[in-house]
This record gives sequence, structure tokens and C-alpha cells, in this order.
Amino acid sequence: MKVLVTGAAGFIGSHTAERLKDLGYEVIGIDNFSPYYDVKLKRLNENALNKKGIKIINKDLNSPDLLDFLPNDINYVFHFVAQPGISQSSTFQDYLKNNVLATKNIMDYAAQLSCLNMFVNIGTSSVYGLEAISAEDTAPKPASFYGVTKLAAEQLVLQKSREKQIKACSLRLYSVIGPRERPEKMYTKLIKLGLKGKSFPLFEGSDKHLRSFTFVGDIVDGIVSIIGKEEILNDEILNLGTEAEYTTQQGIETVEKVIGKSISIEVIPKRPGDQLRTCANIDKARKLLNYNPTTTLLEAVEKQVEWYKNNFL
Repeated sequence: MKVLVTGAAGFIGSHTAERLKDLGYEVIGIDNFSPYYDVKLKRLNENALNKKGIKIINKDLNSPDLLDFLPNDINYVFHFVAQPGISQSSTFQDYLKNNVLATKNIMDYAAQLSCLNMFVNIGTSSVYGLEAISAEDTAPKPASFYGVTKLAAEQLVLQKSREKQIKACSLRLYSVIGPRERPEKMYTKLIKLGLKGKSFPLFEGSDKHLRSFTFVGDIVDGIVSIIGKEEILNDEILNLGTEAEYTTQQGIETVEKVIGKSISIEVIPKRPGDQLRTCANIDKARKLLNYNPTTTLLEAVEKQVEWYKNNFL
């Protein structure tokens, strides 16, 4: 079985590619090595994948010659490519290009594959809006360009399954943390600044925000369990995350406990579109995937701190 992972040099994509390889699949990755954050981190992930025999094609999904670089015998596509987060430095055009147009391009490619079993879109809880606590049949209310364009991408994927061109599903992920997390994300930044004795910039009021901080390994468990369940998952949307809720303040305190240092806080103005609460409703994933995340926040942070120390200190 041959699998294509888009965004394979990224945080969750690289972990998924590794897991699929360990399960015995032939894995091909594609990534454009965007400078959205330090490309050195993506190269570090690429090196880890190369050691496992996973090749990454350096190509943008918006390239006009994309099809010249992709194989025509792929059985599964796991689509991670996206303009991430709600960064104020990213324009709407960035989100449109990398979330909507890129998805349209990879879907056009997937639709012409004669041996495709399933296209798996990696979505986000941000489509729910400021509070992501509901089941999958709740009407989305995205509150950011990121959420709006990821919802559009999800619907582009499911359109193909409704038209019976391919089998496809979409997974909405919740607040994923762990080794290889992007440098601008909360835990990597907390660990880096905490170890260096520098202040952590905290958005005003966000210390009380609630999150389903979910360990990347638990997320990957759910993602790879899609394989072999194409018939029951076609045209379905599933939430993946933990039901445990933590405040941002609890997250800060957990990092402090693991690194053995207190972290000074610099309060900065709120950012628009930031979610107030996420709590993964995973009843559907439990039923269809037997999904059961078990890693605690403390365990996840311990693994992330170990990764950071091994690679950046």
C-alpha cells in the first residue's frame, strides 16, 4: 500500500508519516518548506523521515507542474498542507492560496487516481468558532480567516465524496501539542523562553482560556486508524482530541513544573479570532474508530521538553 502525506515535514504530518512507515506502508511526502517559520525545523523533521526511508518531494501544491511530481498509484492521501493558525502577519490571500486553492489542486489529483481507497482531510476545531465544544453535526461558526478557509477546504474534499468521485473524510483536530510543535505555538515557546529565563508573551485574558491540549501521538492514533474503514467513514467528519480541559494557566504551570523554573509573563493585547474554549466531543470517533486518547498533559509536556532539549540545547 502506498500513502501520500502532504505537509510531511510539518509537526503532525511528520509524525503521521513516521507512524505509517512503521506500520509497513510505503510513504511519500510532499512539502513546500514554507518560510512561515524557521525552515531549519522542517529540515530537522525531514532528516528524521529520511532515516526511515521516507522521501519528501519539495513542491508547492499550487505549482502548475504538480502532477509531474506525484505518483499515480497512491492508495491513501493524508492532507495536512495549510496556512496555519491565526497569525496577524498572514493575509487572507495566504489563507486562500494555501488552504483552499492548494486543497482544490490536491483533490483534482486524487480524483484521477484509479487505486485510491480514501482521501483524509486534516481539518481543525477552529471551524466551530470561539467555542469548540460541540458534536460534528453542529453548524460551524468560524471566527478567523484560518477557520473560514479550513472549512472551505473541508467542504471541497467532501464535495468529491458526495459526487461519488472518491471516498473521503475529514478530521477536526484539537490543540495538538508535543515534539516538533511549531516554534510560535504555546508550548514550544514556553519551553524555549522558560529555559532561557525570558518572558513569555501572553495574550490578555488568555490565561483563562480552556483547551483540549492533545498529545500528538494520541492524534496520530486516530488518524492512522482510518485505514481499512473507508466504507463507514466515507463523507464523514470526526473530531479528534482529548475530553480533558485545561486552562492556559494550567499549561504554563505544567511547563514550569517540568523545567523546574518559574516563567515570567508579559501581557500583550488580545488577538482577534482566538478561541475561548475547546473541548473535544469525541463520541463519534470512539464509536467509529475506537478512539481513546490517554496521554496526560504532564506526560505530553515531559516528552516535548525532552525533544526540545535534545535538539536545541
